[in-house]
Amino acid sequence: MTDTKPDDAAIETAMLGLVTERGADKTVCPSEVARALGGPHPDGWGPLMQPVRRVAVRLAHAGRIAILRKGKPVDPDDFRGIYRLALPAGSSGPGSQSGV
Repeated sequence: MTDTKPDDAAIETAMLGLVTERGADKTVCPSEVARALGGPHPDGWGPLMQPVRRVAVRLAHAGRIAILRKGKPVDPDDFRGIYRLALPAGSSGPGSQSGV
């Protein structure tokens, strides 16, 4: 049994994929990102929550995602509690492809 944790690149790929798939004006729970990588058992996804948050902060600084709390964007360097992830306002995703 291997206990290799996903690296930041894998977390970033999963996170961007989920928010893009969810679409504009919809959000993703950070635990969804962790579960996508660590599986359904808390022992698998639980340890990924801090790395997911770290990647979310980095991507928010880069303008690639938005971190929301109570439906409003927050300062990536100063937020606490429950948060959600979304596409940045006015974006239709990384590498935006409109054709819908």
